[in-house]
Amino acid sequence: MPSWLALYYDEPLEIVRGEGRHVWDASGRRYLDFFGGILTTMTAHALPEVTKAVSEQAGRILHTSTLYLDRNMVELAERVAASSGIPDARVFFTTSGTEANDTALLLATARRRSNQVLAMRNSYHGRSFSTVGITGNSAWSPTSLSPLQTLYVHGAVRTRGPYAHLSDADFIAASVRDLEDMLGQAHGTVAALIAEPVQGVGGFTAPPDGLYAAFREVLDRHGILWISDEVQTGWGRTGDHFWGWQAHAGNGPPDLLTFAKGLGNGMSVGGVVARAEVMNCLDANSISTFGGSPVTAAAALANLRYLLDHDLQGNARRVGALLAERLRAVAAALPVVREVRGRGLMIGVELASPRAAARALETAREQGLLIGRGGRAGDALRIAPPLSLTDDEAGEGAAMLERALRAVDAEEASP
Repeated sequence: MPSWLALYYDEPLEIVRGEGRHVWDASGRRYLDFFGGILTTMTAHALPEVTKAVSEQAGRILHTSTLYLDRNMVELAERVAASSGIPDARVFFTTSGTEANDTALLLATARRRSNQVLAMRNSYHGRSFSTVGITGNSAWSPTSLSPLQTLYVHGAVRTRGPYAHLSDADFIAASVRDLEDMLGQAHGTVAALIAEPVQGVGGFTAPPDGLYAAFREVLDRHGILWISDEVQTGWGRTGDHFWGWQAHAGNGPPDLLTFAKGLGNGMSVGGVVARAEVMNCLDANSISTFGGSPVTAAAALANLRYLLDHDLQGNARRVGALLAERLRAVAAALPVVREVRGRGLMIGVELASPRAAARALETAREQGLLIGRGGRAGDALRIAPPLSLTDDEAGEGAAMLERALRAVDAEEASP
């Protein structure tokens, strides 16, 4: 495998089994999973409803492609379209978030007949050639070559940058002025703004609520489309809303919405939702060999039903608030912790240095807790358990993370 393929931990971990919010490694050790395969195991490991749907569908037929009708795919498209808030919505299924964002860029640039795209600083949108070209985090963008001309604007990171000292209202106003100034430097038509409501790889950073609604007023004046990248923020993970864009809903839903990760609970599914006039703008044939396959669509349907039937969005809001409160109390006494942020079960803990974050990742594993890592400099811990996390598990995980952070704080303080 390539040298640039990242692996967590000094001694990489082989996960061989999962159940609920726990996983086991090849040696039989159990871990509390606070990362869910990068926010992908959304409901629970080995959720019976999902494994049953996969098994039953696999016993009938594994694959057909979009050249043929598939009842699971059609029903899933109807449910996703209805939940999106986008009027007269159409859905195209892909196999990943990268591919979903790739498709959204294709649609927006074709619709607007322009390859100019606005993106947010510190952003991440995938690993394909086009999506690394709109990724505002240099640690995840390995080439300056791109089919797109990307203009990066301020606003996605509340606590850093030239506007960090301002009030929320002034922060939004300054970011809007920056957007308007950036548009003044564009060469004619701009196709779209793509933005994550909460930046995932960026370390779970977010702007004040309402920023993208304010941006939308400017975008609408110029006819620029708004793409909301919900690959990590969708399906109720932020607790307060089903979609991240709803925290910025002043002017209604985005023109395009991308999703992936949690919908399949580990099965490979992603997609794009867009207004019919945008989705249908392509004047060439296209299919998806694997997008919306019978098995992945069956899994996604079962997973979505479980999430709604058990109000996992409400659970994310309630348990996430308890977990964040506990971590903020811990952080207040530890100089190594700069900030605890996020919403729902999408919590970022920014540390004093990348070294401290790396040590915290390792030490948490030693405690029996799996977490993620991100941020522009790799200095943030990412906490995103399955949305069915219980109060007791939240307390258990917070205690393990507290011990890890205290150990790292002591290491950083020693000469």
